[in-house]
Amino acid sequence: MTLRPLGIAGALRAGVCLLAAGILGGCAVPARAPSAPATAPAPPQHPDLSGYWNLSMRIPRDPVLMGQLPPGTVVLDDTGPVELPARDFGGLKVKPGPLAAALAWKPIDDMTLSKACRPPSIIYAMQGPFPIEIYQGTQFIIIKLEYFDMVRIVFMDGREPPAGIPDTATGYSVGHWEGSTLVVVTTHLEAATITNNGLNHSNKVRVIERFRLGEDGQSLLSTQLFEDPEVLDGPGARFIAWRRKPGQHVSPYECDPSFVVNYQQAQGSASGAAH
Repeated sequence: MTLRPLGIAGALRAGVCLLAAGILGGCAVPARAPSAPATAPAPPQHPDLSGYWNLSMRIPRDPVLMGQLPPGTVVLDDTGPVELPARDFGGLKVKPGPLAAALAWKPIDDMTLSKACRPPSIIYAMQGPFPIEIYQGTQFIIIKLEYFDMVRIVFMDGREPPAGIPDTATGYSVGHWEGSTLVVVTTHLEAATITNNGLNHSNKVRVIERFRLGEDGQSLLSTQLFEDPEVLDGPGARFIAWRRKPGQHVSPYECDPSFVVNYQQAQGSASGAAH
């Protein structure tokens, strides 16, 4: 067996141990101090968007969010109760086929019992004159709309849409934070209206929303960017803003399709009078 040289410090320690063994019967080995447990870095602090938010038409467009829209984006000016008139699509660059279908549309086309309570996609629903309620977590964020009782789930763990997931009015949303701004990307939306006057998007539409708190912390600012390779020749967008109202909750929408019967009767009476 080969012995390693102890060196001066090792020899002194060995001598002390031999002496202690003769006197005390043993040599105590000093214990190592326990290492401090590794601490995980603190998660970044994000703004809390939770709460009840009422649509506000008085909040001006946010230059920060508007500046993040791609060049050439057409921004619609129909947020809230204001709707574009027939044949006016807010300057969107619509492809010839979808444009022809939109120009041929008539309001009575949607006034049927089967369509009256069919929810639109989030592209139209988010800008409607109804409140929303947000429940914010770390793994997902829930956005509950009063409009048509729609509920959105925004996954915050970066997951991809599972294979075979169907298209729906709320789609599949994945979110992440860019500083203090929540960015939500939504795909798998079923075809539905963009402007509620005949112009529909396809199920190939992709939506990017950005949400951030205003300087007062009581306003929620958002842009909604949508691109549809089958309908549009360029991106469209809306600016949407809400005001926080503590202690409030969204109410049931309770759509009653029977109102279309009165509409159809009124249209029939007007048509008969015209003849």
